[in-house]
Amino acid sequence: MNKRLILWGIPAAIWILFTAWYTDFGGPLSDEEVKKAMAYFDARDGLTLKRKQQLQAFFENDSGRQFLMVNNIQMNPSPPTMPGFDADATAEDYSSHYMEHMYPELFSRACHPVFYASGLGFAADVSGIENAEGWDTAALFRYRSRRSFLEIITNPEIGPRHDFKLAAMTKTIAYPVETSLYLSDPRLLLFLAFGLVTAMIDIFVYGRGKRNG
Repeated sequence: MNKRLILWGIPAAIWILFTAWYTDFGGPLSDEEVKKAMAYFDARDGLTLKRKQQLQAFFENDSGRQFLMVNNIQMNPSPPTMPGFDADATAEDYSSHYMEHMYPELFSRACHPVFYASGLGFAADVSGIENAEGWDTAALFRYRSRRSFLEIITNPEIGPRHDFKLAAMTKTIAYPVETSLYLSDPRLLLFLAFGLVTAMIDIFVYGRGKRNG
């Protein structure tokens, strides 16, 4: 086989395999999938009618694309004592306990953190929101699709762990956004990196060979 073809074929194959795993090609959630999801949420205690309606609209209006979850968090400096932990357990202990389960669920579905940052102590602009000061952490999480998100949050093991997440925080807000411009998409970055490195090798090896010839 032509060595130059192998040079370009291997990174191309890796990129195609990665893209196939990283992308949900299943399209928007079906009516049956939405109905099954809402049956799960209807059976859960603690969800208000408004929250259920919001979830239903979120799933019914699925575009089939990836989305990011924006998280603003104020960690609890004096969290309550939770089962299985000592009285001196910190918010970070509880958060780690929650994410210990979440990370495998996320990574197995090509969902992952995109961005973590520490707050700098004040809100530059506040309008129409009460108690909007004091955010100390911001995070973005990428979800492959609403289908993947649904699979994660309906896992029966996540419920008990979620209580630890809430105990770790004084307040939080998390909301989904669908990107129109996302230059840090790994599919794009990997494509550019593979293309650049392969082109440089091609030029160095085969371009030099032509010049020598």
